[in-house]
Amino acid sequence: MKYRKRTFYTDEQTAMMWDRWRSGDSITEIASLFGRHHSSVRGIFERRGGMRPPARRRSARSLTLAEREEIFRGLVAERSLRSIALRLGRAPSTVSREVKRNGGRDGYSIAGADEAAWARALRPKVCKLVRHRALARRVAGKLKLQWSPEEIAGWLRREHPNNESCQVSHETIYKTLFIQARGALKKELMAHLRQTRSMRRPRGHTLKGKKQGQIVDAVSIRERPAEAEDRAVPGHWEGDLIIGSNQSQIATLVERSTRYCMLVRVPRKDTETVVNALIKQAHKLPRELYKSLTWDRGSELADHQRFSLATDVKVYFCDPKSPWQRGSNEQINGLLRQYFPKGMDLSNVHQNHLNAIARRLNERPRKTLGYYSPAEKFEECVASIG
Repeated sequence: MKYRKRTFYTDEQTAMMWDRWRSGDSITEIASLFGRHHSSVRGIFERRGGMRPPARRRSARSLTLAEREEIFRGLVAERSLRSIALRLGRAPSTVSREVKRNGGRDGYSIAGADEAAWARALRPKVCKLVRHRALARRVAGKLKLQWSPEEIAGWLRREHPNNESCQVSHETIYKTLFIQARGALKKELMAHLRQTRSMRRPRGHTLKGKKQGQIVDAVSIRERPAEAEDRAVPGHWEGDLIIGSNQSQIATLVERSTRYCMLVRVPRKDTETVVNALIKQAHKLPRELYKSLTWDRGSELADHQRFSLATDVKVYFCDPKSPWQRGSNEQINGLLRQYFPKGMDLSNVHQNHLNAIARRLNERPRKTLGYYSPAEKFEECVASIG
């Protein structure tokens, strides 16, 4: 049986791979550039968890290639190590160690010494979460609550603003999770991330529009008041349905100013059932905290006029195929997929369970809120009208 010769990629080729990976190419597309199977390059990305390693640089204190050439000339001329060090402006012990570890006076090689020094310098820095085990345990605990690494990092900065030993960046958390050689966080914790993939992909995704029905007398989002647009005044909400199998669904509502969310059980998707559920939910809130609702153009809210008449809440509709116009709601819908994966039957999910999940999401700190939680901000609004 013939075995294909193993391919070794140069630094330039590896750099090209990382460039294409960052631009969004798949592993198969990258491998095809070199006429190889995807397994030939997958290991390069897996070892780093999909995150490009920083460019290596020589320390300013290291001996340079020119200095090694001077050492070699001094050895050939049979000068003492002390005189060579004096000529270089280095400590005699530096030159002595350099010669001893690279073949001695008789076997010293400029290129060999330089390559060996570059290889010895490849000593990874100990991860902060390895050095601070208590901090690692706190991070692990928040990951189990489905907090994102960025939320954890921001919350730690807010809780310990003057103590860097109690802080850690979200990039360090990601690297520790995806590069298991660091050994600080268990691989099982990756299951609590929003995207449960084995490697981290660069940012960049496409938003696909859904089929949009015609809504009679729909009021465009462009007519929404300025106070709703700039998020300055609470009480303006965004809404949508997340769909499961067997035509099951859950209504999701997000307040634009505080990012506070509510989840509503909806037995069926017909407009009468959806509107009835939204009316019932609206009556649970103070009037001052429910002024408008922005929805997409799904037919489930075709009877929006009945909703407005029963609640005195104005309804605005997004432009077709424009989910980013409900950005806060789209983010929550993405987070909810950790709890309700696509294809799950949502018809048997009890409202108490929905309330518990909404509470967990509302207690997570948010970057856009200065790492305060939506629950904290919403409580401030309730207190201000009380």
